[in-house]
Amino acid sequence: MVSVENLSVEFSATPLFADVSFVINDSDRIALVGKNGAGKSTMLKVLCGDLKPTSGHVSVSQGQSVGYLPQVMILSDETTVRDETKKAFQNILQLKAEVEYLNKQMQERTDYESDEYLNLVKEFTAKHERYMMLGADNYEAEIERTLCGLGFERNDLDRQTKEFSGGWRMRIELAKILLQRPDVLLLDEPTNHLDIESIQWLENFLKQCGSSVVLVSHDRAFINQVCTRTLEISCKKVIDYKVKYDEYVMLRAQRREQQLRAYENQQKEIADIKDFIERFRYKPTKAVQVQSRIKQLEKIVPIEIDEIDTSAMHLSFPPCLRSGDYPVICEEVCKSYGSHEVLHRVNMSIKRGEKVAFVGKNGAGKSTLIKCIMGEIPFEGVLKIAHQVAIGYFAQNEAQCLNEEITVYDTIDRVAKGDIRLKINDILGAFMFGGEASEKKVKFLSGGERSRLAMIRLLMQPVNLLIMDEPTNHLDMASKDVLKEAIKAFDGTAIIVSHDREFLDGLVDKVYAFSGGEVREHIGGIYDYLHEHNLTSSTQDISQKVQNGTSKNDGKEGGQLQSIISNQTTELSYTERKELQKKRSKLEKMVKESESSISELESKLEELDKQLQDVDNASNMAMVEQYSQLQKKLDAEMDKWEQWSTELDKIII
Repeated sequence: MVSVENLSVEFSATPLFADVSFVINDSDRIALVGKNGAGKSTMLKVLCGDLKPTSGHVSVSQGQSVGYLPQVMILSDETTVRDETKKAFQNILQLKAEVEYLNKQMQERTDYESDEYLNLVKEFTAKHERYMMLGADNYEAEIERTLCGLGFERNDLDRQTKEFSGGWRMRIELAKILLQRPDVLLLDEPTNHLDIESIQWLENFLKQCGSSVVLVSHDRAFINQVCTRTLEISCKKVIDYKVKYDEYVMLRAQRREQQLRAYENQQKEIADIKDFIERFRYKPTKAVQVQSRIKQLEKIVPIEIDEIDTSAMHLSFPPCLRSGDYPVICEEVCKSYGSHEVLHRVNMSIKRGEKVAFVGKNGAGKSTLIKCIMGEIPFEGVLKIAHQVAIGYFAQNEAQCLNEEITVYDTIDRVAKGDIRLKINDILGAFMFGGEASEKKVKFLSGGERSRLAMIRLLMQPVNLLIMDEPTNHLDMASKDVLKEAIKAFDGTAIIVSHDREFLDGLVDKVYAFSGGEVREHIGGIYDYLHEHNLTSSTQDISQKVQNGTSKNDGKEGGQLQSIISNQTTELSYTERKELQKKRSKLEKMVKESESSISELESKLEELDKQLQDVDNASNMAMVEQYSQLQKKLDAEMDKWEQWSTELDKIII
């Protein structure tokens, strides 16, 4: 158990948080939340002992260990992946060396009846039993299981750590901390460098490990899966919500409404008192009452309220010319680095207006294909970019392309056009550049701040093909919501490379999965893909069980299992058949009407398309907007038709 009592931390006489008290119980899984700069990372440093508080203290129960993963750390480059990870078992390796030394001593000595030899045997027995209790013989297998769960391949384990990027080396540090099995785990943004499969593995590990967990993360799906309690740092205090994050969001909204009402009532009371003082300040007959009101005013403790949540603000990309029907077409695209084939005969067609996700393990080829689309690297095969395609590209290193000598505000002001310029301050505020922060020069910004600024700059540009490579890595939840809404409202085509399931949910309607050099298309959202991916594995397991059952039990158990899997038909009653017939007739009518609407909309779009091909109309924004609205109506009608047709196909009488 960890106890925090009357904790205060100040930087340059400015309090970050003051008089904070809470307890971390055994097996608690806590999400530590708050706006950027609230002190989440500082709190983790205080809890692990890396930072001494200004006042108060942190007590850790005797015998309990604490493991801490910071966002940034110094990494070793002098060993292999396996040997670096073995450092997590330093105490076991030391114990193993002691056991081997004692065993060697016993073999060399011949004074079996002496007290020294008997003491040697006792020491060897005690240490050997402890060595076996720690499961020492299995630590190699545990290392492999953990590293593979975090995305490493087995042939990676004997490679030098210096061959890997910073993100992969952070995974090694995470593996070391998890393998140490500390009683309390403090994790600061552990998912920043993980792919979806590794995040899911880490979720399961944290839920089953039995350690207490305090987690800072901007991945909403991850903290919802892992955490059962939420600590919010707000207004220099810590508020304890003993619920999951989603429930906390609702409770916090209610609490903020109460804060606002209390604040408004207090402001009215203060105004009334001040008004009374001003009115009767110079009347001798009211002197006593005036002094009483002055003392009353001095005793009032101001009510603090959280900063206004700007995540509900809606942004939109400026209008752009319409691109061709298929902005990106890949035919047999291949890319190799030496003997390593990253992409093998990739075929895909991305339709105008689609929002698609590229998912897969790090190094599977997602960023490589994007570089092929951008024309940054050579490749084999055919890759067609449609006419009038204007690409907006957010790369993982986009922050390095900013002009360091101008301010945050000027960076956006130089690319913003039209009415959006009137909202620059609001937009900057939504991405945590409000107030004086907008006047800072770019060269004084951190890496995360530069990434957010590059994101805003992209939002200002008229594009019809949006390509974003890990856009959410340095965004908090409010900023991610703003970005997500902007992309959903975007008229053009979007390709998103991301491991953030919550961000992709409801945003993309098609998923391209990268694995082993191949790219497979999955129609539907990210959770449809994950469900199908897991379902396929489950189905294979069931099929294997069926085969095993048949071979071992002459088909008896296998036949029983097969009968469970197979669908069974039942007779329908007259009433049920009548209801189904009625529903079928209604759906047939709706499908027919929808097909008629689709035909009409397609005719209008075709006619407008011919007009837009005329050079005189190519820059007619009114016609472009009309085309965009018709396209939206067509997409919506197609969705309805698909839904009704699917329901119709399910009705079997």
